[in-house]
Amino acid sequence: MKYFRQAHVIYHNQYHIVWIPRFRRKFLIPAVAQHVAHKLDEVRKHYPDIVYIERNIQPDHIHMLVVIPPRMSVSTAMNILKTNTSSGIKKKFPFLKKLYADEKGVWSVGYFVSTVGINEAIIRKYIKMQEKEDSGQAKLAI
Repeated sequence: MKYFRQAHVIYHNQYHIVWIPRFRRKFLIPAVAQHVAHKLDEVRKHYPDIVYIERNIQPDHIHMLVVIPPRMSVSTAMNILKTNTSSGIKKKFPFLKKLYADEKGVWSVGYFVSTVGINEAIIRKYIKMQEKEDSGQAKLAI
């Protein structure tokens, strides 16, 4: 398990995120999906603290396992991902401008998000042993 650092924070904030095109249209054909992946990589250049652990682009939805830093909300990260990919693919694929002619973008407003954490039993043991750990009396292997 990898932990991330920022200033005075060490974190492991992983999220399983799923988002879909508006009207659940299946436009993420291989060429479009490849360009979406490219645009997602470009987002990382500007926001290196958003880390992709895994991603899978299906014709009508995108699954990602992503690390989002604690100073950034999930909704902010999703706005960044959706905005940057939407504008990029609409420029490259003119059929999307026709498919979504109303200027609202290609992605549905909502998304699914679920946290992914470390094992609850490990956290409980850590909390119970913390006093001994701090005093150097116990050596806890996580």
